[in-house]
Amino acid sequence: MTYDDVVLGRRSIRGFLPKPVPRNVIEEIITLATRAPSSMNTQPWHLHVLTGESLDRIRAENTERNLAGVPPSRESRGTGPYEGEHRQRQIDIAVQLFQAMGIERHDTEKRQDWVLRGFRQFDAPVSIVVTYDQALQDGDIAQFDCGALVNGLVNAAWSRGLGCVVNSQGIMHSPVVRAHAGIPDDQVIMICVAIGYPDERFPANAVVSRRRAVDEVARFVGFDEADADQPKTASQGR
Repeated sequence: MTYDDVVLGRRSIRGFLPKPVPRNVIEEIITLATRAPSSMNTQPWHLHVLTGESLDRIRAENTERNLAGVPPSRESRGTGPYEGEHRQRQIDIAVQLFQAMGIERHDTEKRQDWVLRGFRQFDAPVSIVVTYDQALQDGDIAQFDCGALVNGLVNAAWSRGLGCVVNSQGIMHSPVVRAHAGIPDDQVIMICVAIGYPDERFPANAVVSRRRAVDEVARFVGFDEADADQPKTASQGR
């Protein structure tokens, strides 16, 4: 794949084949992802790669806590409920996913099952829990750097035929993850990435989120003046 193929082709995967992912493939992906830029080359990230019984225990206890109504206890700071255009984009992707999965607005059973899939990390065979050093918790730069790393993970995985979904539900009950993954106390749990081979029969995997156009995202300052200063060619006239 070219870089464009990876970036434009990648999509979030929420249904996985029950097929193990070889450790050497994960190591290749991590090698590429850790080329991500970080502030002054601090590389604040740590990756805890889970599979098998440890991951199954996290899924089970996450589900139990959710069904019991235990409040979330994630360690990274949230923003609270989104509003305005940000909330609308959340609604738009939810509508796309629910339509693909045939989940009606008032079908509480299917909606609950969908939520629990998130807490089970979408039953992916591998979960990569991303943490950073607690000494950097009071700033925002370490989290920014970890975001760059996660972008590298999902793109590198796609280039190897693997799919991912960045999954905050999987670490909503951080004490569960910390205990079963053996994460040291001096690290902050930020996010997890569910990873595995995509199940092409799973309807939600065909969903491609809508993206904002360049003219909605970017402002170009000074380009008109720069263009005007360029010498005109004969074909452009005077």
